[in-house]
Amino acid sequence: MMLKGILFDMDGVLVDSEDYIFEAAKLMFAEHGINVIQEDALLFIGTGENSYISGIGGRHGFIVDIERDKARTYEIYGQICKGKLDPLPGTIEFIEKCKSKGLKMAVASSADKIKIMINLHEIGIPENTFHAIVNGQDVERKKPFPDIYILAAERLGLQPQECLVVEDAVSGIKAGKAAGSKCLALTTSFSPDQLSEADWIVDFLNAAPDEALSW
Repeated sequence: MMLKGILFDMDGVLVDSEDYIFEAAKLMFAEHGINVIQEDALLFIGTGENSYISGIGGRHGFIVDIERDKARTYEIYGQICKGKLDPLPGTIEFIEKCKSKGLKMAVASSADKIKIMINLHEIGIPENTFHAIVNGQDVERKKPFPDIYILAAERLGLQPQECLVVEDAVSGIKAGKAAGSKCLALTTSFSPDQLSEADWIVDFLNAAPDEALSW
């Protein structure tokens, strides 16, 4: 099928906020007397904040109250990332290229909507740049299940096979491929070897090959 839509993950694709969400979670857990380290979070990157926060807590034997602890994490996140986030290299230019080709665009992030909105605001990309925004609360099964990309394509009025998924996480690439989409992987979070299921692998969107947008 011919390419008609682009489905963007958020973190590690449009913006690198992983350090800030980890710091926010770390500060939240510290309020409960728990000292977490970066390695505690690695298995849960790209799986949504419910899994991320619960998973980190589980590694320390802490039973998370997800609504309370997630709300506090986002509160801290909004404070510590203010004025510090920038779009990743090539992001704005890639979006403009997609616009010039008449491609529909969606964000499909496992994060909650509040985090997506904070990130878009901080990196200066208007919400209406995208024809749809799908967040982790919109689907029951998170990545690596394909549900979020199937739903994002549907909201664009497209088939997943007509869409390019842009991802940085192993779970996201698995989700995109399971949905039937072609995948462009960015090595912002994982190595090329770990992302080998993708159709194209680059460091940032400024290195995306022309063929990724020409099929």
